[in-house]
Amino acid sequence: SRLKKIKLIWDFRGPLSQKTAQHHHRHLEEFFKLENKKLFEHGTKSLSDIHNYTYAIVLKEDLEFFKATLKPHRGQSVE
Repeated sequence: SRLKKIKLIWDFRGPLSQKTAQHHHRHLEEFFKLENKKLFEHGTKSLSDIHNYTYAIVLKEDLEFFKATLKPHRGQSVE
């Protein structure tokens, strides 16, 4: 069976949102190394000058853990 995955998203808005998203991304990388959780893909994305986000694609079975520890702003199912 295919593994069910989910994309966790942290939104940052404002003129410094790109720097904030990149900073958050570094902390996410450290967190995943410490927690030894499966991470499929991660990065930052710019939607506009004032809206950037950090994302991490993880196993859906770990969702509750990530909601409690990392408090993502939103999530999307991944095919």
